[in-house]
Amino acid sequence: MQTVTRDMLVSRAKALLADGTVDRVLGWKAGEFTYDVTPGVFTDADAMEKEFVYGDFCGANFSKYLLTEARKTEKKVLVFLKPCDTYSFNQLLTEHRFDREKVYAIGIPCDGMLDIHKIRTLSAEGVTGIDTDGESVTVHTLYDGDKTVARADALAERCVNCKSKKHVAYDELLGEDGEIIDSARFDEVAAIEKMTPDERFAFWQDALSRCIRCNACRDVCPACTCEKCVFDNPNSGVENKSPANSFEEQMFHIIRAFHVAGRCTDCGECSRVCPQHIPLHLLNRKFIKDIDEFYGEYQAGEKVGSRAPLVDFMTGDLEPSEAVKRGETNA
Repeated sequence: MQTVTRDMLVSRAKALLADGTVDRVLGWKAGEFTYDVTPGVFTDADAMEKEFVYGDFCGANFSKYLLTEARKTEKKVLVFLKPCDTYSFNQLLTEHRFDREKVYAIGIPCDGMLDIHKIRTLSAEGVTGIDTDGESVTVHTLYDGDKTVARADALAERCVNCKSKKHVAYDELLGEDGEIIDSARFDEVAAIEKMTPDERFAFWQDALSRCIRCNACRDVCPACTCEKCVFDNPNSGVENKSPANSFEEQMFHIIRAFHVAGRCTDCGECSRVCPQHIPLHLLNRKFIKDIDEFYGEYQAGEKVGSRAPLVDFMTGDLEPSEAVKRGETNA
């Protein structure tokens, strides 16, 4: 697959700014460290040249940012979309969340992004810098010198189990397009399904007990676009606070998973931003796996305007009682 460089992205963005096609660009800015990359908005060529970065830690899915940025422009906002991002892009268009005419989307190929948590686990704490060279990653640490790890071992989980290298939406494509991948993304869900009820409860109790209710998963999720979230409702009893007990911490994530069922594109942003490293994507993948098995394979965001199985009633649909009989309701 052709590699897209930082200079290629900057050059194209500057050209589109210069000819008036767009008046703002959604891109990436450097943070304090190499791996500390943050989304940023650029409105002129000088800022692009000085501040724009692109590399192995530019994992943010920009689709949700269009809900605000597309409203600010009189022309168009330029957004760079990796293959997995384009599914969220289409799903938001299906739900009429932003004006397509206000966006200029450039598809860029992706060979996978790195996970700083994995890198720390493989090398050491006190990471001060990271260099990548082909299939290896050199980690500079504060206390233990330089460490080298395999790039494949440092990939983010969603990239290890990438569902597609193919863009499903763009105005312009840089580099080559890929194909939909027959990944093993449901293997871990299947492993959890094989646990006993007590084992599954213990697994999720351990994971969800780490939640600090920072709401990062909700705020970054392209499927969480309600203007008023139920968890911001002062009458709900659980408004914007840390968990008071195990029931509350479980309820937050289970209800959120139900709210995005049939609409989640499995972009993995929820797990990427979680400061407690909770595998939240597994909840959503369980729903996706069940929908595929009960109603036929469906990929949210594959096409604009597609109707999810949960919003269409067909006479041949599986009834809940049938699922119970078949023993297919494991969570």
